[in-house]
Amino acid sequence: MTEPVDPDPVDPDPQAPAPPLSARVRDQAPVVGVVAIGGALGACARYGAGLLWPTAPGAFPWTTLGVNAVGCAVIGLFMVAITEMWSVHRLVRPFFGTGVLGGFTTFSTYAVDIHGLVQGGHAATGLAYLAATPLIALGAVWGAAHAARRLIARRQT
Repeated sequence: MTEPVDPDPVDPDPQAPAPPLSARVRDQAPVVGVVAIGGALGACARYGAGLLWPTAPGAFPWTTLGVNAVGCAVIGLFMVAITEMWSVHRLVRPFFGTGVLGGFTTFSTYAVDIHGLVQGGHAATGLAYLAATPLIALGAVWGAAHAARRLIARRQT
C-alpha cells in the first residue's frame, strides 16, 4: 500500500535559509505586473459604468450595486472554470481574478456611498444599501458558481 500524497507538503528543512530578496522579487514581479494591468482595466470599466449610468446625489446607488453584483457573479464563474474545468497559466488568476475583477468591483465606493447617503439625510436608503450589497454580492457568487457546476455536470453526462 502506498502512502497518500499530501497536497500541501511541509518544507522538510524549516531551518533552510529563505531565498534572497532579489530572487523573491524577481519571482513575484510578473504577478505584480499582471495584477496592476488587470486592476487598471477593471477600474476603467467600473469608471465607464459610472459615466454611463450616473447616480444622482441621495439616490440609491444602483450602478455601484450592479457593478459589484456582476463582478461577484463573474468571479463565481471564473473560479469554477479555472479550478474545475481548465488548467490555466499561473498568471491568469492574478490578472483576471485579483486585477480585473478586483479593480472592477468596488467595495470602497460602497462605503463612501453609504457615508454620503447617511450624511445627506438619507439614512434609510443608506441602511438598505448597506444590507442589500453583501447579500446580493454573496448570492451572485454562489448562484453563478452553482450554475457553472450544473452546466459542467450536464456536459459530462
